[in-house]
Amino acid sequence: MKILALDSSGLVASVAVLNDAAVLAEYTVNFRKTHSETLLPMIDAVLGMLGMDVSEVDAVALAGGPGSFTGLRIGSATAKGLALALDKPLIPVPTVDALAMNLQGATGNLIVPMMDARRNQVYTGLSRFDEERLITVRKQWAVSVEELTDLLNDMGKPVTVLGDGVPVYRELLGKNLRVPLSFAPPHLSLQRAAAVGVLASYYAEEGRFVSAADHVPDYLRLSQAERERLEKIRIRPMKEEDLPSIERIERESFSIPWSRQSFCDMLKRSESLFLAAQRDDAVIGYAGAVLAGGQGDVTNIAVAAAEREQGIGRKLLQTLLDTAEKKGTEEIFLEVRERNEPALALYRKSGFEPVGRRKQYYTDTNEDAILMKKLLKVGF
Repeated sequence: MKILALDSSGLVASVAVLNDAAVLAEYTVNFRKTHSETLLPMIDAVLGMLGMDVSEVDAVALAGGPGSFTGLRIGSATAKGLALALDKPLIPVPTVDALAMNLQGATGNLIVPMMDARRNQVYTGLSRFDEERLITVRKQWAVSVEELTDLLNDMGKPVTVLGDGVPVYRELLGKNLRVPLSFAPPHLSLQRAAAVGVLASYYAEEGRFVSAADHVPDYLRLSQAERERLEKIRIRPMKEEDLPSIERIERESFSIPWSRQSFCDMLKRSESLFLAAQRDDAVIGYAGAVLAGGQGDVTNIAVAAAEREQGIGRKLLQTLLDTAEKKGTEEIFLEVRERNEPALALYRKSGFEPVGRRKQYYTDTNEDAILMKKLLKVGF
C-alpha cells in the first residue's frame, strides 16, 4: 500500500511517501512559513522526485491532532481535499503517537512527547515499546507541566522526552523530575511525516480508515474563545431542586428517558455520583455514575440541545472521572448505542476503549450496546 503522509501539527511541515512501512521519500522543513504556502508544493516536490502521480496513492495519512489550531486545519483541509478528489481513504494518526514513533525500538523507557500548548500546558501522551510495537500507556491529553511531572514521579519509570516542548520546559523537567531523564536527539525530537506514515501503515493493516467527509482534527483543547465560554460553566453536585431541568434535558436527549423519580432515588444512594453543569442560574447538563468496590459505571450524561458542541459534555465527563478517581475508583465502564457517533467520539477521546458488545440491548430499536472501559489508575 502506498501512503502519502502529512504532518503540519506544529512549526514543522513534513511530507512523506511510503510503500507499506518502507519510506520512499520525505521532505521536512522547520522554518517559520505558513503551512498553506509550503504543504502543497512539498507534496508536488516529493511525488515529482519519485516520478509518481498522486493518483497512485492508496491512502492519505495525517497527523490528526493535537497541535497548532491553524496547522491542523491546513493539514486536515489538504488531506481531505486530496482524499475526496482521489476517492481514497484517510488514516488520521494521533500527533503524540507519531512523535513517539520517532523512537521506535527504544525499549525500557517511558516515551513522553511534549508539545508546547502555551499557558504552562503541554499536549502529551505516555507510551513504551514492546520491541517494535508502540504500546499506549495513556492516550494523548492536555496537562500542566507540574501535573505531568507529578504523574511521572508517581509512576517511577525512567523517561525519554521529545517534542517542541523540550526547549521550553527542559530546565523545569530537570528540576522537578525524580526519575531518570533523557532527551531524544535533535534529529528525532520533532514531527516527521515518515513516522506518521509508518504508524498509519500499521493502522491500515487493522482496517483503521475514515472517510474524508468524516474526519475532523482532534484539537484536544478548545480555542481561547471557547475556553472562556466554558470557564463560565460550573460543575457541581446535583441537587433535588435541579430535577425539573434535568428531567427536561433527559427527555430531549434519550428515547428511553429516566423519570424524575429515578433521579431522585439515585441522589439518595451513597454510592451515587451525580453532577450538574450550571451557567448563570440555568442547569444545562448533567452526568452520573455509580461507584462501588473500586469500579464505576457511568449511568447518564447529557447536555441541553441548545448548548451542545461547546465542550460541556467533555467537561462534565472529565469532572466525573476525576471525582471518581479521587474516591478510589480504579476502572469505570459505560454503555453506548453502536450508532451514537458523537457519544462514541467523546468517550474515545476521554480514554475509553471498547471491551464488549451487548446484542439488541436497546429495546426501542434493537440496537447493540458497545461496552467501554477506562482505567483510572495509570500503570506502566
